[in-house]
Amino acid sequence: MTADHGAGAAAARMTGLRATGAHRLSGDLTEVALDGGRTVMAKHADGPGALRAEAAGLRWLAATGTVRVPAVHGRDDRWLVTELVPTGRPRPEAAARFGRDLAAMHAAGAPAFGAAPPGGPEDAFIGAAPMRNTPGPDWPRWYAEHRVLPYLRQAVDAGGMTPAGAAVVERVCERLPELAGPAEPPARLHGDLWNGNVLWGADGQVWLIDPAAHGGHRETDLAMLRLFGCPHLGLVVDAYREAAPLADGFTARVPLHQLFPLLVHTVLFGGGYADQAVGAARAALAG
Repeated sequence: MTADHGAGAAAARMTGLRATGAHRLSGDLTEVALDGGRTVMAKHADGPGALRAEAAGLRWLAATGTVRVPAVHGRDDRWLVTELVPTGRPRPEAAARFGRDLAAMHAAGAPAFGAAPPGGPEDAFIGAAPMRNTPGPDWPRWYAEHRVLPYLRQAVDAGGMTPAGAAVVERVCERLPELAGPAEPPARLHGDLWNGNVLWGADGQVWLIDPAAHGGHRETDLAMLRLFGCPHLGLVVDAYREAAPLADGFTARVPLHQLFPLLVHTVLFGGGYADQAVGAARAALAG
């Protein structure tokens, strides 16, 4: 059975509509046309963990009624079938609405830092990297133990991070209680909010895809948006801050929150990401 045929069969099974065609977009994503002119997205994975985590994350974010996310039509151990989002151009009004909606999504909250979405596994993923959702009551300690140090150790073991660079990151972890800013309740995070997971819909709204959803600090999502750029980012952040003001010193804490995705990228891709992670650690220490 070809991947395209498998995608069509999965989409038909999960929607109850006959598949009339399939167009593979990448190794794991296939657009499937259905009876009646409807089109859905089918995502393939070799194991159930990532798909279970993604489906649970999409449903958890959708339950807030804030930022738009694709509806989940169904999931099994190999396929996740979701609504297809037609894309358009980034628009200023959509950016402002996104900022307000993102603030509301975060405010929906989570039971704890590191809490997985209902029905989601503890052993989840961020991109292709494993990510463990282990709850903790204290953000600085939880962030160090479950979002920074695991990836730092992997990067060192793989030779992607030097011992000298690791020592700088470890100093950040030691000082996290004083660097973290005022305590905040756990926010409902997308968790992998880089520009590639932000879709500017043809309907004039922003849609979010591919979450690594969990309970975390809301500044982490905002810092990740800054990491690789986002259209109209200034409008997004201004609207967010108008709806839900951020604690003083937010800008200085951006590198602290970027440590996590930069270390994940160091583990996955190596290259210059280790240097960027160390640079972020130095900036966090400098405040």
